[in-house]
Amino acid sequence: MTSASPAEVLQGLLSQRYSCRAFRPEPVDRVILDRAFAAAQRTPSWCNTQPWLVHVASGESREAIAGRLLTEATAARPGNPDFPFPPGYEGVYRDRRRACGVQLYQAVGIGRADRERAQAQALENFRGFGAPHMAFVTTDAALGVYGMLDCGLYLMTLMLCLQAEGVGSIAQAALASYPDIVRDHFGLPAHRRVVCGLSFGHPEETAPVNGYRTARAAPSEVVNWET
Repeated sequence: MTSASPAEVLQGLLSQRYSCRAFRPEPVDRVILDRAFAAAQRTPSWCNTQPWLVHVASGESREAIAGRLLTEATAARPGNPDFPFPPGYEGVYRDRRRACGVQLYQAVGIGRADRERAQAQALENFRGFGAPHMAFVTTDAALGVYGMLDCGLYLMTLMLCLQAEGVGSIAQAALASYPDIVRDHFGLPAHRRVVCGLSFGHPEETAPVNGYRTARAAPSEVVNWET
């Protein structure tokens, strides 16, 4: 039997990975997580600055910070993310975003006019979709956009490392909506900027919300070759 090449292994992980929105409650073995986080540390960064600092909440810590974030979101208090969210989406970006939303709502049986259930589904972000672990990735404010870019590379590497271990995950900008809560919970200084959150754990594979997959543009739509 011919073994898969490294490129084929990576392609398989990319194909298997998805934004998991339903998790089993039991925590992931720490040995598995340590292995994934150690591998993710090989992520390249600008001048090897490695700007990411990651704070993982499990158990009582996870319940506490999820509860505080959910309280803010339920009260509809405006978020103040360190990195402003896009003010809107136009053209193909709007189309892709809309298609993703339609798939999500169809998977959980939410009709287009059912605003109450749609809002409840949105609030699940702040519960981490039931994941037993929540991670918050931060960068130093002095490193600007390049620190944030490097953290994005780190998040992708980490999600693939977790996938290789059979651990599901979902990157969540929503968890960065109230950065002051994150800084207070973990005792972070003011210059640490919250880039993104990541919920992870064992996927609940039978959950309908985990049953759909989003499409990707063809390489020819995004890569331009010149000779």
